[in-house]
Amino acid sequence: MEFKVSLNNFRTSPRKVRLVADTIRGKSVKQAQGILEVLNKKSATPIYGLLKSAIANAQNTQNILASQLKVSEIYVNGGAVLKRFRPRAFGRAYTIRKRTSHIVMTLSLLESVKKRESLKSEKDSSVSKKSDTKVTLKKSSKKVDKTNNNIGK
Repeated sequence: MEFKVSLNNFRTSPRKVRLVADTIRGKSVKQAQGILEVLNKKSATPIYGLLKSAIANAQNTQNILASQLKVSEIYVNGGAVLKRFRPRAFGRAYTIRKRTSHIVMTLSLLESVKKRESLKSEKDSSVSKKSDTKVTLKKSSKKVDKTNNNIGK
């Protein structure tokens, strides 16, 4: 189960945003929230908002607690580049590139939660199989008993 959120055209260069994204990649949601609250970077605030949005999506759609999630994937791509000009010496114009970023974050279940769910599904399927085999064994044992009783008489 994965929950994907994105933030487009964030007005900070991708290089600066990647510094924050790299610190929370692979962490649990609780750890990532703690890191983002303390981190002294401009891009930490919108990434924290993006993380809260992903948690809210998980809770509203699948009733999953935040403690069961981790930041499985976060990447930052370059967005549109705004070009501005600054006057320089001898009447020249100097190009200034104002970069934007696209941030994509994916939350997934922790490994322990995945194992529990797979064990539950295995138990459910094995219980139904066992009940089927028990019924057939009981029927066959009754037939054997009847044949043994007939032979003895």
